[in-house]
Amino acid sequence: MPQPPSRPTDTNHGATTADVTPVVALKELVARLHREQNKIQDLLSSLGFALRSFNNLNQFLELIPLMATRVTDADGSALFLYKSNGQVRLEQLHWQDSRQRKNIRKALETATNQITQIPTITPSTTTVTTSILDEYMHHHLGPGMQIFGTAILVKHNERGWLYVLSRDPEYTWTETRQKLVRLVADQTAVAIENDELGVELRKKERLDQELEIGAEIQRRLLPRQCPTIPGIRIAATCKPANRVGGDYYDFIPTNHNQIQPHAKDNAAGANDPWGLVIGDVMGKGVPAGLIMTMMRGMLRGEVLHGHQPRRILQNLNRVMYADLENSNRFITLFYSEYDPKTRILSFSNAAHNPPLWWHAATQTVTRLDTLGMLIGLDANSQYEDAQVQLESGDVVMYYTDGLTDAASADGSHRFDEENLIKAFCESCPIYDDPQDIVEYLFEKVRQFIGSDKNNTDDMTLVVLKVT
Repeated sequence: MPQPPSRPTDTNHGATTADVTPVVALKELVARLHREQNKIQDLLSSLGFALRSFNNLNQFLELIPLMATRVTDADGSALFLYKSNGQVRLEQLHWQDSRQRKNIRKALETATNQITQIPTITPSTTTVTTSILDEYMHHHLGPGMQIFGTAILVKHNERGWLYVLSRDPEYTWTETRQKLVRLVADQTAVAIENDELGVELRKKERLDQELEIGAEIQRRLLPRQCPTIPGIRIAATCKPANRVGGDYYDFIPTNHNQIQPHAKDNAAGANDPWGLVIGDVMGKGVPAGLIMTMMRGMLRGEVLHGHQPRRILQNLNRVMYADLENSNRFITLFYSEYDPKTRILSFSNAAHNPPLWWHAATQTVTRLDTLGMLIGLDANSQYEDAQVQLESGDVVMYYTDGLTDAASADGSHRFDEENLIKAFCESCPIYDDPQDIVEYLFEKVRQFIGSDKNNTDDMTLVVLKVT
């Protein structure tokens, strides 16, 4: 009986060819899928590295269509972004066949140009724009083009789209490919957001630098030390809520002899009056600081003319009225002059918190006040003059409303004038040095508000004590 022909065998493994072929094919398939997976992982890893490394957004965006094309095995990819006016532009294009790239670009640019000419398209109609873009791309690229696009979202706002294109009729948009396109689009959104955050950070750094310069200028304009005035001792401290504040205090010589310490006739001016002034520009920050700086120069000029306090405030109000009206800001200001020869304090008030005068003989407190409106409220405002005779041991405290308006930690109470007067009366009999009185009052306010960080307004204290 004839025997059936024997099947060829693999001399190395003892297996038939029919048994080996499916195994080899499966191994090759697994190896190919593994290589594809590694390729995709390497590409996405490179994209992540570029996202961390690139400081230039445009350089990063150049990679996006290339990466989208590679990870999906497509023919090309296009990145569209919104302009600042809401119109669409073709930002970047990658196409494998360099001979076709020019025609593809022309077709995509034509599509976006036609969209921008549609009068109903605005930044608020992005979903309509997306569908229209799909339609125009199909129209200009031809029916044989396979198209898949996904939105680029930055903080839930649509900023553009990433499209992947293929002319292969067998090409399909598998779920994996769609996920990969969305992943690249998300990386693009992160890059755009990082760039915008970087721009904001650089802007903030420039603003911080300008604020620091403004604060330094203001610190230099405020008195570095209190002057030596016969018969009195002075201490002063200003604590702005921000780096640049609107509080102002100054000690102003009333004649040129006091300004020139090496002049031959300096001794003749040693006992001339000194101007002591405190003010508060409504508001905080740079605008208030600029107005305070402008007011300082004008006030010093007025004082040297030798006018009475009320006339000084009246002239200052008229000169500054137009600028203050345009800026919608006002100034409270208390101006006084102390005469060392007579111990008389002359003053006029433009709606500032009245300074407190502690009488050493009776240990009582009097407010130093006159009628007068804010600087900048009315160009024709009139002010009044007043005088008081200070005695040995008397203390006068000038302050801004940052102290009386200081809020408790829970915000339910204010330090108010009553508490300030109480603390002032406690400190005057105890401390001989006005600096100690200043520190005591600030400590009382700090204890009340809980921390210096809770300070929401500028705080300024000037204390004068008659020796």
